[in-house]
Amino acid sequence: MARATVIGSGPNGLVAAVSLARAGYRVEVVEGADTVGGGVRTVPGPLPGFISDVCSAVHPAALSSPFFRAFRLAERVDWITPEISYAHPLDDGRAAIAWRDIDRTARELGADERAWLALARPLAEGIDGVVDFTGDELFRMPGHPVIAARYALRMLEQGTPFARLTLRTEEGAALLAGVMAHANSRMPSLSSAAAGLLLVAHGHAGGWMYPRGGAQRIADAMIADIEAHGGSIRSGERIDDLSSLDWGDPARGDLLVLNTSPRLALTLPDVPAGYARAVRGYRYGAAAAKVDFALDGPIPWANPVVAQSPTVHIGGTRDEVWASENAVARGTVSEHPYVLAVQPSVLDDTRAPAGKAVLWTYIHVPAGSQIDATELITRQVERFAPGFRDLVLASHSVPASAREMLNASEIGGDVFGGAFTMLQAAKRPVLSRAPWRTPMRGVYLASAATPPGPGVNGMAGWHAARTALRDARLLHTLDDLF
Repeated sequence: MARATVIGSGPNGLVAAVSLARAGYRVEVVEGADTVGGGVRTVPGPLPGFISDVCSAVHPAALSSPFFRAFRLAERVDWITPEISYAHPLDDGRAAIAWRDIDRTARELGADERAWLALARPLAEGIDGVVDFTGDELFRMPGHPVIAARYALRMLEQGTPFARLTLRTEEGAALLAGVMAHANSRMPSLSSAAAGLLLVAHGHAGGWMYPRGGAQRIADAMIADIEAHGGSIRSGERIDDLSSLDWGDPARGDLLVLNTSPRLALTLPDVPAGYARAVRGYRYGAAAAKVDFALDGPIPWANPVVAQSPTVHIGGTRDEVWASENAVARGTVSEHPYVLAVQPSVLDDTRAPAGKAVLWTYIHVPAGSQIDATELITRQVERFAPGFRDLVLASHSVPASAREMLNASEIGGDVFGGAFTMLQAAKRPVLSRAPWRTPMRGVYLASAATPPGPGVNGMAGWHAARTALRDARLLHTLDDLF
């Protein structure tokens, strides 16, 4: 039986491991951290009884993923699907609310009602086409060309200063800016528009769901499947050099799959010079500074509807959000930063003791930043929820400079596996029709540094496994595996 060694147990590594184990390989996953799951780990929070997600917390694209549909992740994990996908508080007690119900969202935006429907409805109704277009490498004919063309045209519109002409109310403009700021890039830009439109479409299609009990449930479901098919997991074993790793014999059909930074592949012998240059030229982007809070009760938002939304974008007006993200692009941090916040205990009573609450937050910062974001985030939340500071029982801060020590693939604290730009959407990490394959026989890349990039959808892992299976003349499809 051929072996498959997977380095890294993030969602893409686990997806690759599930696929190869089901295809008949003897799979072993090697994880550097003491716990398995990478970006979908859940750990004890700042105080006993509180639990926090290490990286991702809400997963809009998980259940629309072709792999996770085939894997039946919706049945293996208890999902919470909020009525509100995301909320965006403004001053004076106002807020813009992205309900899963697109018509309700649009009505509440007043003068921007028709503009929001024109922007969001075709993408939400064509979510399968959007997922097909954005979930693979770009050098191919999309399966739904009309939807792909509509998505691309909207991306061109929203990725330029012409974006100001679409949504003209303060609420509508802020609502869209907050979701586009997820891209951690200059604004407006094509990359921020691409990310934002995908998230908007999911917000009105399936909603922004998350697992009851934490993101770890996603990893646990895949680990159980790997073990059920004869695979094994080793944790607490960080691999920084592959040159002495016993991963088998590629001439015998053994595989090495890297759910890591592509730089790790360069520690193998006989790496072609051209490939090494391309990987060294692959650029990493801005980073995240994260803070988890244990609270004495629910957050007292000035607008009570915000208290119903697990995901909250905190940053004020569109101009304020743009200014915050552009400051990071220039290498600084705004005094009024955009904060991505998740209050999972709003709908999940497993996350904090009765009557208490947990808050997951981060801001964008330059790569390698040593900033402790606790006070910056506290001030921003307090701006829209007076009295928040008094509820804080404890907090835990992880600056960007510490993230790479916790997860070697997060170079400089970049949680996206590489700068999310349009150039690097096509060249991730190399320009190729099959960027998951390396020139080294039997070695494949399966991380967010390959298409389709960041996000908990598992597709980079599936594409890597599928490429390896095709190279072995085992033409497995998802239907074959499941």
